[in-house]
Amino acid sequence: MTTHAFRQVDVFGSGPFTGNPVAVVLDADGLSDADMARIARWTNLSETTFVLPPTDPGADYRVRIFTVAEELPFAGHPTLGTARAWLDAGGVPRDTGALVQECGVGLVPIRVDGDRLAFAAPALRRSGPVSDADLDEACARLRLRRDEIVDAAWVDNGPGWMGLLLADADRVLAVAPDAGARSERGFYGVAGPAAGRADGVALEVRAFMYDAGTPMAEDPVTGSLNASLAQWLTATGVLSAPYTAAQGTAIGRAGRIAVETADGELWIGGATDVAIGGTIEA
Repeated sequence: MTTHAFRQVDVFGSGPFTGNPVAVVLDADGLSDADMARIARWTNLSETTFVLPPTDPGADYRVRIFTVAEELPFAGHPTLGTARAWLDAGGVPRDTGALVQECGVGLVPIRVDGDRLAFAAPALRRSGPVSDADLDEACARLRLRRDEIVDAAWVDNGPGWMGLLLADADRVLAVAPDAGARSERGFYGVAGPAAGRADGVALEVRAFMYDAGTPMAEDPVTGSLNASLAQWLTATGVLSAPYTAAQGTAIGRAGRIAVETADGELWIGGATDVAIGGTIEA
């Protein structure tokens, strides 16, 4: 058994315990793939990350990201939560106000501004139109009519996201998907404009995931999805950055995601707060 520093970080919250938690195991050298998978199943959060020494000289640290079922090459709220945990544990970036994470998609720059962090949206691994067959399947799973889909595109930067644009935020919040288990997997990002809201939110977002053999799950606040939606919706003229997206509303959270531009790139940011700190034995 070895002892490892541990943090649980609330990411993208608009107040205490309103965002999406991620578990972070620091100093994870010596843990096997099986160890990491077992710990991720035990924490039972959407993701658990493991911090390792970088293999690329341009990175401050390397991270591996596990769901309860698989390893992901990239995920947004684990990226920001891991950065916060690394800083909280005494990590010192090479550059003031910024750090670089190494993960499955390569190097991801992260800006540091107090308790708010932001990552540069990574390039999409899959983009373009969705086939009629895939769109029919998405509509069946999400219980949507085809004529309710304003636009659809693959917006995959790692997990496998399909983006679905609906008419407005109210229709997004009314989505009631089929929660039954499926033999295959699917990752759906549903979004709708929220024009004129007093809180300044411009987009309402929901994220639905089906892993093979498991019921539907809804993610509270999803950085990777908001990054890919931002790339799609700003490119098609639906939105322009900067804007704020809301997520988690339908399940009792109050996530807020800031989408900004700098040096020609989109940056996805929000609050990061350490909620639990200690050690684990593994």
